[in-house]
Amino acid sequence: MLRPWSDRPIHDCGESLEQLPPLIHRLEPHPYAALGAPYGVGADPFRLRESVIIRLIKAQFALQRTEPKMRLAVFDAWRPIAVQAFMVDHAIAEECQRRGVDRDQSSQSVAVQEVIEAVGRFWAPPSLDPSTPPPHSTGAAVDLTLAEANGTPLSMGGEIDAIGAVSEPDHFDEAARENPSSEAGLWHQRRRLLADAMATAGFAQHPHEWWHFSHGDQLWAWRCNKPEAIYGACSALDSNASTA
Repeated sequence: MLRPWSDRPIHDCGESLEQLPPLIHRLEPHPYAALGAPYGVGADPFRLRESVIIRLIKAQFALQRTEPKMRLAVFDAWRPIAVQAFMVDHAIAEECQRRGVDRDQSSQSVAVQEVIEAVGRFWAPPSLDPSTPPPHSTGAAVDLTLAEANGTPLSMGGEIDAIGAVSEPDHFDEAARENPSSEAGLWHQRRRLLADAMATAGFAQHPHEWWHFSHGDQLWAWRCNKPEAIYGACSALDSNASTA
């Protein structure tokens, strides 16, 4: 499944993946590693391209200028393509279970396809084609939320990776306008706080996910009307990032 951003050429700048600094809070244990996703020995998922980390720190400072008692909390960052494949299959299995669909029954093939299409709105295909890498495989994309100063995540009105309309960034916009002091109003306000802080630092938001932001990948290039991406798929085991 091609994305609207798949036509953006990639000219990888060769920047390395680096570990997130202690300044940026991590939500641990890492959710996908805990499921058994195949990161490989010594491959830390809490990594991003060097310049992306710098921008993430800027985003946290921008947030704390407005909300000094809040901080960013990273759910997921770099994701090798093998992990992308593992998690896409996991997401399909989870959504089938939620809908009561049996993937092994040929009579439910239509229902299974509907699940695959629903999951595909949120999970990029694990493409090995260097011209269409999954965003997280580039080290340019990060999934994150807002947290209290002690690192406790705040409610955002929907879980990260939830399949459905509740994950749309502006899902609570109408309810918030009708009653700004409602719970929906609070969730919308927090989603806007997160989006504004990330935008201030040069990140682009995924059109369907309140938690997903990137800088330098094809999605970013598409959303920011840039002619090309500067990051392609990369391996954390390389001393320098390279296209895969």
